[in-house]
Amino acid sequence: MTQAEIPATIRGLLPGDTQAVPVTLVTTGGWAAVESGLEPAQQSFARAIGFKPKAGSLALLPGPDGGLARVLFGLGDPEAAAYDRLLAGKLPGLLPEGTFRLDNAPEPAEAALAWLMGSYRFGRYRSGGGTKARLAAPAGIDAAEVERVAAAVALGRDLVNTPANDLGPAEIEAAARAVAARHGASVAVTEGAALAEGYPLIHAVGAASPRAPRLIDLTWGPADAPRVTLVGKGVAFDTGGLDLKPSAAMLLMKKDMGGAAAALAAADMVMGAGLNLRLRLLIPAVENAVAGNAFRPGDVLPSRAGLSVEIGNTDAEGRLILADALALADADSPDLILDFSTLTGAARVALGPDLPAFFTEDDALAEAVARAGRAAIDPVWRMPLHAPYASLLDSKVADLNNVSGGPFAGAITAALFLRRFAPNTKAHGHFDLYGWNPSAKPGRPEGGEVQTARLTYALLKARYGS
Repeated sequence: MTQAEIPATIRGLLPGDTQAVPVTLVTTGGWAAVESGLEPAQQSFARAIGFKPKAGSLALLPGPDGGLARVLFGLGDPEAAAYDRLLAGKLPGLLPEGTFRLDNAPEPAEAALAWLMGSYRFGRYRSGGGTKARLAAPAGIDAAEVERVAAAVALGRDLVNTPANDLGPAEIEAAARAVAARHGASVAVTEGAALAEGYPLIHAVGAASPRAPRLIDLTWGPADAPRVTLVGKGVAFDTGGLDLKPSAAMLLMKKDMGGAAAALAAADMVMGAGLNLRLRLLIPAVENAVAGNAFRPGDVLPSRAGLSVEIGNTDAEGRLILADALALADADSPDLILDFSTLTGAARVALGPDLPAFFTEDDALAEAVARAGRAAIDPVWRMPLHAPYASLLDSKVADLNNVSGGPFAGAITAALFLRRFAPNTKAHGHFDLYGWNPSAKPGRPEGGEVQTARLTYALLKARYGS
């Protein structure tokens, strides 16, 4: 990628032959060998400051002229269960301004990606504060690939971090159009009367906002290639509707379009790599607001799939907009549908913020997703689509209710609700993600996160890579 194509919130790799300070990565078992290879003065300095190669430890070693000659960075024990393969992502925030190279990374491309993701800083509303350390591309890696993935992650994070006053349905559309333009994809948008007629659930959820709801439909790739459809929940802000959220629960609702951001980031990676597939990206983009024309608890709404839905709670709006988008996706008979959403608090209670829930009836898909998550360091955990719980969504006046009405199995019943709207696609996976890093971790700064985007790219690259 050119630097102009890389979001300003990260900085790309420098050429590998750039003069740079070496960074030596040190494991607990490898410290003796590394120490013996240092200059005597550097050995003495490392001992004097008490350097130990525990995870995240840092030593800046001087040269004869007093300038910075080498950096030691501790990895800890790579065999430990809690070992973080993105640990090199801490370095941009620890190192002084300058250019550096990774001297002995066991997985150079992985370390370089961690570095770029760790260099991310969202600075749209404040000046300064970005990381100043630059990385020279490690020898032998596909630097363009690493930059493409990091840039897509940064794009998605930027969208999640942008507050709702500057990111509504129109701005989500603009972001999708910008990505499409870079890759030669086509975009069709349905809104207004056509949306109300063809996608009544999307229209109903977004009707109360002055910012018009819409369905964004991006397509790319050869028409005769295997078909993959990604569906991302694009709720730009969620008040809860008439079932109004308490104020504390609204504070992070700018991230309720995190599913759309993850799907768009994954699509950006796929198109940038030129994978051999026919990609479709569907983003129902709305704001769930409060006004006289807001949909109400107890309303019965039609859907694109022909199923009537009783509204048990207006704060369960994400599954409604996804339902219409999934019905469209399912009618196209793709080889694979993956949907992404910040859908339920129940998934967070079960798995916490770092581990998205994954649902599918397809065991082969579940195994492939698990492998891709491990490879991409973007993990998920499979949860059961327990069919008997579908009865919890029964309604006395409609085909189904949008909530179960009870305290149990909230993430499962939400996934079962969605499954009703894509009944013909066996290979359908649903990601219920948090879309946010509550605290900083290596390569994952605090704030918006496109969980499952890198997993999705790894999955599709394994299946459809050239």
